[in-house]
Amino acid sequence: MTNKLRLWPLLCVAALGAVVCGSNAGATAKEAPSESHDEAYQRNIAIFNALTRELEESYVDSIRVDEAFKAAIRGMLATVDPYTEYYSYDDKEQLARLTTGAYGGIGSMITGRGGNTYILEPIMGSPAMKAGLKPGDRITRVDSVDATGLSTDKTSALLKGQPGTEVTVTVCRPYVETDSILTFNIIREKVSEPSVPWYGVVKGNIGYVRLTQFVESSAADVLKALEDFKGNPDVKYIVLDLRSNGGGLVEQAVKILSYFLPKGTEVLRTRGKEASAEKIYKTQQNPVMPDIPMAVLIDGASASAAEITAGALQDLDRAVLIGSRSFGKGLVQGTRMLPYNSLLKVTQAKYYIPSGRLIQALDYSHRNPDGSVARVPDSLTNVYHTLSGREVRDGGGLTPDSIVDPGQLSPLVYSLLTGNHIFDYANRYAATHPAPENVETFTLTDADFADFAQGIDPKKVQYDKLCNNIISDLRSAAEAEGYLTPEVKAAIDSLDKSLDHDLRSDLYTKRPTIEEYITEEIAARYEPGSGRVKRELTTDKDLDKAEQIFTTPGLYKEILTGKKSANPAAATSKTGKSEK
Repeated sequence: MTNKLRLWPLLCVAALGAVVCGSNAGATAKEAPSESHDEAYQRNIAIFNALTRELEESYVDSIRVDEAFKAAIRGMLATVDPYTEYYSYDDKEQLARLTTGAYGGIGSMITGRGGNTYILEPIMGSPAMKAGLKPGDRITRVDSVDATGLSTDKTSALLKGQPGTEVTVTVCRPYVETDSILTFNIIREKVSEPSVPWYGVVKGNIGYVRLTQFVESSAADVLKALEDFKGNPDVKYIVLDLRSNGGGLVEQAVKILSYFLPKGTEVLRTRGKEASAEKIYKTQQNPVMPDIPMAVLIDGASASAAEITAGALQDLDRAVLIGSRSFGKGLVQGTRMLPYNSLLKVTQAKYYIPSGRLIQALDYSHRNPDGSVARVPDSLTNVYHTLSGREVRDGGGLTPDSIVDPGQLSPLVYSLLTGNHIFDYANRYAATHPAPENVETFTLTDADFADFAQGIDPKKVQYDKLCNNIISDLRSAAEAEGYLTPEVKAAIDSLDKSLDHDLRSDLYTKRPTIEEYITEEIAARYEPGSGRVKRELTTDKDLDKAEQIFTTPGLYKEILTGKKSANPAAATSKTGKSEK
């Protein structure tokens, strides 16, 4: 029975591919070269209908219909691209949240850990924050339901509900002297996740805006920041931070572009399967800040609408791009209603930014024999030109005008983050320390860091020790090749002992990096939403690079025009010698 049930979703895949989007006919056409697309379509429909009838009538047990069909749909959609998704009636709230950024609930990010659900961070101004929930609170009960051991998804579903309804949340709070079991009666509200968690003036004269998503409120949120900057005579430059912004609504990207570009500027074209489906997007209003020097920060997690925004500003020579290469998503999705109030989010077009380039990094229409998708190699990309004639390339995302190496986390720091050691210490620190006068400048004392280090259980911190791994490989290689004599073994043992890792020592070796993450996490405890951003910016290499480009005479113009500056200082700066 088990084997047959496993086969059931697989047998449905080909036929469902034809039913939902008619894109799988190519596979059957290879088996029957003379068969037309329509004939393959009809053949698959007939096979599928016959198969479902036979299983329903002949299979020894009842077929788990919903489970089987959902698995078949997921399998079929996996053959196209990861952005084409099916939403049943029960899933549609998830899609609505992605486009609006709003939902009914208490307004808190939660996380799973050890089979339980914890408050990660309440959203600023949300019911959860107003009620007094804090990071680190372990949810033990929601109304009458015991949440201990309940999955995060199920706990989330219990917390959500119609605005105006009440939910009772019981938590266990760590690091308190009195009773740690606390109960909160919270009235749910329509919660909107802010697309701009913080904006403000940094480094004295830079108007900084962090935009995390493109939802229905994003353009308005950015506009509010820009209007405030216009009224501030100190603001001489603008930085739009699109790092880790996975995109969203294309229309919001076009609106945001209109704040910086002349009215009527073409910023985007989308092209679908039919040539007649081409759509041209132009800015629809006069710009708010048409001339102010501008930089856009991007990284490998900047995608979709974020890349449309950054790419158009690069192609039109309106802003300098700083950071690391973007993700490379040049596909546009739309929604199609399906029977029984279900829905398909389907890739309908590819988008092309003003230079004419498509920045899609992965070609899902040409898969490897094993089904994987390869990234477009740089050698196969094509040259396009910005408005001023600078060379830019298609495929593989956006390459910044000024590349800043993001660096890599050491295995130890990664383990401290993913193991929640830094998260837990920040909760303990906030429970035992008053708020600092300024979250941007406060530092940990030697005693604070010693307290953190002493609280780490070495048995709970697993990280790759590169030197030890290399020595282990050396020992194995010497043995395999017959060189592991007593003398060689003694030498390797001596080297192994001298390079043996000690957690306490490693913590202090990595203290500067560890302390950055600790202080950012602590800042978020005292100023939810904004504290973390403010603190991150104090050691932000991309922002430092933007300041350098803005303030080095002639460098900003040199980058945007592609013409060398006669200014010696600008030429020296371009080499990167002054980077941190």
